[in-house]
Order: sequence, then C-alpha cells, then structure tokens
Amino acid sequence: MIAGTVLPLQRAEELLATLHSVISVRIVPSESGGVDTIHVLTTGETTPKQMVRNVESALMAHLGMRVDHRKVSVATTSARPTPGGGISGESVAAALAAAPVPAGAAAKSAAVPPGRTMYFEDVEIRGSRTKGVGCKVTLRRGAEVFVGEAEGFESDRSRVDVAARATLAAIAKVEGDDHRLSLEGSKVVEAFEREFVFVGVTVRMGRESALMTGSAEVKDSAETAAVLAVLDATNRWVAGRAG
Repeated sequence: MIAGTVLPLQRAEELLATLHSVISVRIVPSESGGVDTIHVLTTGETTPKQMVRNVESALMAHLGMRVDHRKVSVATTSARPTPGGGISGESVAAALAAAPVPAGAAAKSAAVPPGRTMYFEDVEIRGSRTKGVGCKVTLRRGAEVFVGEAEGFESDRSRVDVAARATLAAIAKVEGDDHRLSLEGSKVVEAFEREFVFVGVTVRMGRESALMTGSAEVKDSAETAAVLAVLDATNRWVAGRAG
C-alpha cells in the first residue's frame, strides 16, 4: 500500500508547518499508510508539551486525524532560517537525529501561508463559592491570540459545558458577530474502553441554522477534550468561510 493512501499525510505536514514556532515537519508513514511518527522541529518558543497538544488539536480539527501523543517527537534548534531560504540541512538533521529532513523541506514549510489555522493553546478552570466555576480558553491563529471566558455551576458536567462555551466565546472573537454560535449540548460518553466528549454546536446565519458536531478523546482532562471537541465541530466551517 502506498503511504498516504489511508491518511492525507502531505496535507498534514503542510498544516503542521503553519503552527507557531514550527520550522519543519516530517511524518513517517507506517506500512499501512497511517502515521508511524511525527517529527517536528521548532524554534523553542513553544514548549514541547504544548507543541504536542497543538499538533493533536490541528490534525483532529482540520483533517479528522486522531494521533496518539506518543507518536509526536518535538526537537528544537538554535538555527534560524536564512533570508535566502531554509536552515542548513546539517542543523535540521542534527536536531531530528534519526529522522533527517529531506533537502528543501525546511524551505517548503516556511513557504506555507498561515491561513486560518486555529488551534488550542490553554484552558484554565477556576472555582468560586459565589460564582460556581469559571473557565478561560486561549486559542491561537498564527501570531494572534484569542481568549474566551464562561461561568457556570460547579459539577463535572458543568465543567465540560463551561469549557465548551468559553471556546465558542473565543471563536466569536475570531469570526466577529455576523454569525452566532451556540452550544446545543455536551456529553461525556464511553466507547472502546475510553472516554470521549461529544458536543453539538449550532450556527445561525440570518433565519437559517445548522448543527455541527465534534468529539475528542479525554486525555489530559475532560475540559481540554471539550475545547478540542468544539474545534473539531467548528474548524471546517471556519475554514469554509475563509474560502
């Protein structure tokens, strides 16, 4: 089987190359055409843990690709692209060790336009005896940062709802007020001996409305999964508006 026939690996590389602080990306395919390893070379401005989360978020939201975080390898380099092209092949190879980047890959990655890629950066949950629970979600698109906040009553389910609504508040700042996004509901479900957050988001355009759905596996926390599920539901719509 030809690598890339199961998953759009070339598109995935181009997408990940647009993430903040990424210099070069190389996806090593498995024999079945899936993902074996993702090697990411960065400037170090984003921590490796955060970069792994960004990679997971971007792939799931834009391409529907769910990749285990253990398959993502992040390396940093002090070398920077030169005005006339990419960084040297020696620097890239040294940083990625056993996974050298093909000649010209760094320059190709640098040429990919930022577009409208929007991905998850941070979620913060805070409790209050008077206000219940509050959530602040931070999203990034290129060098731009957008923050959304929401509050609700304290409970396991409300934390997921509040995180989802805070994500929609951040997206509203990206997209403006001409379209209205609202949370239809969120739910934690069990499947395949794992937990997932499933959300429904309604977009209203004038008198018309449409329901968009998204899901994400619970890994770090249910709140993080709620953010990723909302991005899963809305990012293709956001990209479609850009077109």
